[in-house]
Amino acid sequence: MAPVRGDGMRGLAVFISDIRNCKSKEAEIKRINKELANIRSKFKGDKTLDGYQKKKYVCKLLFIFLLGHDIDFGHMEAVNLLSSNKYSEKQIGYLFISVLVNTNSDLIKLIIQSIKNDLQSRNPIHVNLALQCIANIGSQDMAEAFSNEIPKLLVSGDTMDVVKQSAALCLLRLFRTCPDIIPGGEWTSRIIHLLNDQHMGVVTAATSLIDALVKKNPEEYKGCVSLAVSRLSRIVTASYTDLQDYTYYFVPAPWLSVKLLRLLQNYNPPTEDPGVRGRLNECLETILNKAQEPPKSKKVQHSNAKNAVLFEAINLIIHNDSEPSLLVRACNQLGQFLSNRETNLRYLALESMCHLATSEFSHEAVKKHQEVVILSMKMEKDVSVRQQAVDLLYAMCDRSNAEEIVQEMLNYLETADYSIREEMVLKVAILAEKYATDYTWYVDVILNLIRIAGDYVSEEVWYRVIQIVINREEVQGYAAKTVFEALQAPACHENMVKVGGYILGEFGNLIAGDSRSAPMVQFKLLHSKYHLCSSMTRALLLSTYIKFINLFPEIRGTIQDVFRQHSNLRSADAELQQRASEYLQLSIVASTDVLATVLEEMPSFPERESSILAVLKKKKPGRVPENAEIRETKSPVPNSHNNAHSNAQTNHTSSANNANTSSDLLGLSTPPASQSGTLIDVLGDIYSTANGNSNVVNNSKKFVFKNNGVLFENDLLQIGVKSEFRQNLGRLGLYYGNKTQTALQNFVPTLQWSAEDALKLNVQIKAVEPTLEAGAQIQQLLTAECIDHYLGAPSIVISFRVSGGAPQKITVNLPLTINKFFEPTEMNAESFFARWRNLGGEQQRAQRVFKAQQPLDLPGARNKLTGFGMQLLDSIDPNPDNMVCAGIIHTQAHKVGCLLRLEPNKQAQVRQLLVLYCIQCC
Repeated sequence: MAPVRGDGMRGLAVFISDIRNCKSKEAEIKRINKELANIRSKFKGDKTLDGYQKKKYVCKLLFIFLLGHDIDFGHMEAVNLLSSNKYSEKQIGYLFISVLVNTNSDLIKLIIQSIKNDLQSRNPIHVNLALQCIANIGSQDMAEAFSNEIPKLLVSGDTMDVVKQSAALCLLRLFRTCPDIIPGGEWTSRIIHLLNDQHMGVVTAATSLIDALVKKNPEEYKGCVSLAVSRLSRIVTASYTDLQDYTYYFVPAPWLSVKLLRLLQNYNPPTEDPGVRGRLNECLETILNKAQEPPKSKKVQHSNAKNAVLFEAINLIIHNDSEPSLLVRACNQLGQFLSNRETNLRYLALESMCHLATSEFSHEAVKKHQEVVILSMKMEKDVSVRQQAVDLLYAMCDRSNAEEIVQEMLNYLETADYSIREEMVLKVAILAEKYATDYTWYVDVILNLIRIAGDYVSEEVWYRVIQIVINREEVQGYAAKTVFEALQAPACHENMVKVGGYILGEFGNLIAGDSRSAPMVQFKLLHSKYHLCSSMTRALLLSTYIKFINLFPEIRGTIQDVFRQHSNLRSADAELQQRASEYLQLSIVASTDVLATVLEEMPSFPERESSILAVLKKKKPGRVPENAEIRETKSPVPNSHNNAHSNAQTNHTSSANNANTSSDLLGLSTPPASQSGTLIDVLGDIYSTANGNSNVVNNSKKFVFKNNGVLFENDLLQIGVKSEFRQNLGRLGLYYGNKTQTALQNFVPTLQWSAEDALKLNVQIKAVEPTLEAGAQIQQLLTAECIDHYLGAPSIVISFRVSGGAPQKITVNLPLTINKFFEPTEMNAESFFARWRNLGGEQQRAQRVFKAQQPLDLPGARNKLTGFGMQLLDSIDPNPDNMVCAGIIHTQAHKVGCLLRLEPNKQAQVRQLLVLYCIQCC
């Protein structure tokens, strides 16, 4: 322990030297025990110990404690040191108390009183020692005892700057222990205005405090935005001499700049005051410009400070997602770092570009760096950088580059690090399914995945390829042929055997006409793999064999012999023996017709979102770049103060300087509040925003075209929905997530639907528990039955009370519009136009001509029409720009055929929508 303020304490130095010179542990313990006995006798026997001696002995006790020995005395002597006027004695007393005194100690009252005396002292050094002690202990008792004194010290005009700085940091520490310590009302404005303080140290400490307060109550502290922008502007435009005391290697106040940029990421881009927004954009442009300037120093500290500010500015640009020029410039700047010599810079550049890839403004700019990113994936020495390159390729993938990216990832997968193979398999499977225009390509990709990295292909992946093959008749024959060829490889992974067994059992007859894949050849090929597989795969193959008896009666005898062999053996696996015995009896007893009925082809699986994405998010929670939906242009009122970017959507916990993590409790990406889409206007104002608060996201309109996702979100509550529909029946799961740190009391969701409408759409809702715990999520199930065609949609009213707050009530429209009960219908041109011409009149025809709000996006319109529930009929209309759809609405009373035609006029930016209804049983 070093001497304190020139006070030698020779006895302490000798003791430490003795300990270091001990030859064994036993010798050290002996010396310590001797010293403890001496100190104990001094404290008990000598009542005339002066402050220096007490300080010396307390220091020895501290040293012994830090060596790992228990100390059960000396506490009172340390408390006595607090009343000393000497800095060194008071310092040692506070140090001992901070390290050794338990918050449940009987001395805590004496300690609190001594601290209060020092807080009222005119000596700023004593005040700072007291504040540091409070912060070091940071207990609930300390928060309650000093909840009045510390805020007063912070905002008082008489307080010295150095004390204000310590008070801000101390208050931040106590706030993390006891969030209620910060007073509201007029105190809010006074704390915010610390950003205008002349002392940069005070501003730096206050910014950290305000950032924590904003995360708890953003609305109350939103006045900090303009002050933060003003302070940032002054720093960015300052010269070296202006902030010389706070300039680090030619970079003005880099730590404060980073804190201010992070603080601004708690809010949406400022829109109420155009001047503030303009000044903020000017600051960001200046930071980007300075990054392009030649370095003023070759030292690494200069580049580190400069890049820290740059990357935080880019995080803010990504968060705001409202300035196309800044987003593209940020992307170009990051692209330069991809070739930088520093590994850390390459990593951070790839990480930030993952976020940029999710913005429609910068998505194309990110794609320009595709070749460099592919090289990073293959050539980087650091596995974490290669991982980031894979994440970025996944995020930048779209229909235009999907095949190339998937192929590159497949090529790299053969030599990829074992730690990232499983995640890469999931990403390749997701991209192949999402962007497959030809499902034969999808089948090839998945089988290649199994061949290259079979050990890392999870059940969800090969389950999914089977579902897709079963649901798409056009690819079944190709899948059977391809998997048959794959099974002929000498070394065949067990997952390939599973897929092959399932697909050949269902569709082996489609390739049986070729002598090279005759029924007996298929059976022998599969059975040659049987003894190399696990019990689960053997059970699947036995099921394939019984399917073969139905598909290929000519090989019945051979398969029955296999069943007899396995049912007669004294197998260690009773389940396999039982299965073989039952299949044998079924093949003997059942007639051909009964066997065909029992073993008929699997029905189509209900269409639903792939489960692979959920598996990927579970593997890498919060760090999966979301490429599933390129974000639309933000209106000035997007989502809550927790950026939808950092969420999941990217979701993406930044390992370097990302302060705005989304609280997406559902594990679902949070789409931003969007403008009215092209087709949504046709539906009229079915859905309306329930709350005008700028921190609210209400995605009701989007759910006209989708079934799963985040329906509503504000600072308190997140509501997600997962739904499925079959004919006139529907089922919804509502997921309520509490985003606060306290429980939501009297939590009651109530259905709002008129009695008249309830006769047309019957909705049943299950009750939920009245308390939603902090950070928890509960599910509520709803069932819906469409009785007759109806307008509008039911709402759900959620009422609850936050602890210590006013009652809350939120109204959200449920995604139960009539189109949810559509069944897509195939139709040729002749049939379509025959029905189109025969129907008309006001009762059966609706037509609307409307001006497009944005440039015509034909692929986007096609996607929305498909999501609307109708079948998009290609090559039906003579005009290739026109879009034609057909579908049937299922109700309990009848079925209603619907025809739709969208006629865009690109030159006039006008669209005409015509809908014909066939009110008859289809």
